[in-house]
Amino acid sequence: MERGEYLVVMGLCLLITLPLELLLGARVWRRPRRLLVAMAPLVLAYSIWDIAMIAAGSWSYSEEKLTGILLPFEMPLEELVFFIVVPICGLLTLEAVGNVLTALGRLRAGEPVGRVLRDLPHGGGPRPAPAASTEEKVA
Repeated sequence: MERGEYLVVMGLCLLITLPLELLLGARVWRRPRRLLVAMAPLVLAYSIWDIAMIAAGSWSYSEEKLTGILLPFEMPLEELVFFIVVPICGLLTLEAVGNVLTALGRLRAGEPVGRVLRDLPHGGGPRPAPAASTEEKVA
């Protein structure tokens, strides 16, 4: 790796997971307040831990792989970016898998494929409820 490539890798992680938002309706980027509430404690805790480990001499970094930009307490910029990007990619994956599983449940319940696919990238509001089973419809 060359200088700055670590940030390029983090950008690629976001780019690779973007289809989960756009095609599978993960709705992570579309709910920025919720994302901030979920991320803030995590980023703060990891940053404190990282700063403590840097101060204790437990962490070291390869200078040629970093940009050289240091945040307060000698924390490399790439560390903060990592603490933000990786959890966002995880949230995108979690939400997309949930949407796919919901869609599969709806298909198993007998909903038409077209309707399920149309609803998959559902952008706002609550997720559509799974269709009632045929036994519930008869009762």
